[in-house]
Amino acid sequence: MANLVIDIGNTLIKVAVFNGYDYLLKVDQYQTIDPTEIDRLITGYSVTKAIISTVKKEKADWEVLLSEKLPVKYFSRDIAIGIKNHYGTPQTLGIDRLVAVTAAHNLYPGKDNLVIDGGSCITYDMVDADGNYHGGSISPGLKMRFKAMHNYTSALPLIEPDAGFDSLFGNNTETAIRSGAQNGLKYELTGFIESYREGRPDLNILLTGGDAVFFDNLLKNSIFAPQIKNEPYLVLKGLNVAIQA
Repeated sequence: MANLVIDIGNTLIKVAVFNGYDYLLKVDQYQTIDPTEIDRLITGYSVTKAIISTVKKEKADWEVLLSEKLPVKYFSRDIAIGIKNHYGTPQTLGIDRLVAVTAAHNLYPGKDNLVIDGGSCITYDMVDADGNYHGGSISPGLKMRFKAMHNYTSALPLIEPDAGFDSLFGNNTETAIRSGAQNGLKYELTGFIESYREGRPDLNILLTGGDAVFFDNLLKNSIFAPQIKNEPYLVLKGLNVAIQA
């Protein structure tokens, strides 16, 4: 018997199938969902229940159809297993952030966990070994930095991030933009991690989101590289934890 786990983000929908508590059988991502694909997953993997995390306020037609076939649970703040939420305005806390710290706390119990999620924006969220979540930080994402320089100036071109670029000195406009955006992000990452590590020398650092591999490359020579774990499916794993509740 398998679990169907669906994470509906701002631009992509991630769909995964888990066999029980932690074994990931399949994962895909879509811009739109074809109901026949959901039917194929349900039949092919003998799915018996589903959980959805969504940033959308309205349900899509395929969600309604899914709920007619299976018991469907929506992730909410009251099923964040093991998390003591001290956020000042819990009703405004992004569900994806709460799912991520829920996953971190349950997958790495007894550890202080810092989750860095590299998506449209970058979020930094820490949950301590006792499950206390106090909040974190939100900053512009990697691609947003390049787009902002292009959109808010009259002359700077729009360029793409380059994982192979590692120079401090840009010797033309394109490489100067890259140096500013990518090195600036590297110093931001190391600065935040260093601050969160104060008093927590064994801090577990979990990278997730679409830019996790890029971040991992930026941090590979840092002093805390041994504490970094690349967890591309952290939110999906967190939802699979929550479906057990």
